[in-house]
Amino acid sequence: MNEIKGYVTRSVLSTLGLSLYILADTFFIANGVGVLGLAALNIALPVFNLLTGLGLLLGMGGATLFTLKGRSGNYFSQLLIVGGAIGLFFTLIGVFFSQHLAVLLGASGATVDLTVMYMRFILVMAPFFILNNLCLAFIRNDQNPQLAMKAMICSSIFNIVFDYIFVFPMNMGMAGAALATVLSPILSLLILSTHRKFSKRQLSLGWANPKLRTIIQSVQLGLSSFLAEMSTGVSILVFNQVLIGLGGDIAIAAYGVLANILVVALSLFTGVAQGIQPLISRAVNKDDKATVQKILNFGLRTSFAMAVILYLLLFFLKYPIISAFNRENNPMMIELAAYGIPIFFLSLFGSSFNVVFSIFFSAIGRAKQAFALALFRGYFFLIPLVIVFAGILGLTGAWISLPITEGLTLVFSVFFLRQYDKSSKKSSSIESAL
Repeated sequence: MNEIKGYVTRSVLSTLGLSLYILADTFFIANGVGVLGLAALNIALPVFNLLTGLGLLLGMGGATLFTLKGRSGNYFSQLLIVGGAIGLFFTLIGVFFSQHLAVLLGASGATVDLTVMYMRFILVMAPFFILNNLCLAFIRNDQNPQLAMKAMICSSIFNIVFDYIFVFPMNMGMAGAALATVLSPILSLLILSTHRKFSKRQLSLGWANPKLRTIIQSVQLGLSSFLAEMSTGVSILVFNQVLIGLGGDIAIAAYGVLANILVVALSLFTGVAQGIQPLISRAVNKDDKATVQKILNFGLRTSFAMAVILYLLLFFLKYPIISAFNRENNPMMIELAAYGIPIFFLSLFGSSFNVVFSIFFSAIGRAKQAFALALFRGYFFLIPLVIVFAGILGLTGAWISLPITEGLTLVFSVFFLRQYDKSSKKSSSIESAL
């Protein structure tokens, strides 16, 4: 049990650190640039989610392969090359197409320049975001979650400190917040590079031609993590398009506060899920079903307890929280955000289970179930529900669509778990008979 708690604690701190990248930007942009800066940041966020998701796609999938099949496949070196190549592709997009992308994502005349400025920094430094997440996953699975935690905490502290320095004393505004953010994964990678001195290290680094089979297997196992991360970006994109018609840039800014708080909450649940993932994969490899169940139960209880605490804090402290992101004290933003918080964050109770289930099914090699849950949460349920309910109920419909999405997804999570339990009991009966 101590090993489970240790892995989960370090993993939660790691993923929390990653989410604080953007939360720090949100806070300093809101107070240093204003409501339009906050709206611009929220328009650019899906790009950040995409890069983070690609790192998880290769990292979580490849690290699961590494745990299940051992070091012989040289998965780390292969995927490092693939991740770097993908990152360079996004660098080119950042250099040549940032303005077109900003307009495509919904930036208006008032927010285009601010969105382009922030987005260009993120895209140009895309390789570092992708490789940072990839390395974090592998090193965590290589029995060194403490180093992964250290890297994320240090880089997050760096981001917060230099956000302040660049935005306020140096008066760099939006560019300063973006610069602090893109330098943070570089620091994280430097810290992670010390893993080569770790006595229990099994990872090896050397040139290895990427194999299509490795990429396909990694994508299959990491797809649920990618879709889970991208579901945040997709929901932000869809909400932005809906809210622009309901309340303009102020509504997007109000949603920006809620969305960034949600990113932090989901990072806690993801941290729990990623913390138990290597332990579950290890137990599956040993065919230890009792340990798998024990670890899963611990993850679900921990994640749900976090959801309860978070909801109570948000419910009772909503006005101080909104004020922290509202330098101009805009009354419309206060009204929209305060109304949305109690409804929107009911989703935490469902997502606390769904995030854990999604990575659990990936960890036991059931990629189809993990893939289905990620699709339900971020796409099949959410997108039509936001559009339909917002069209019928206006802003209330937009806020309530996420809790309904998580509730419907939870029904399928439980169904898939029961299927797994039945198949496990059936295989155990066969083994006993033999």
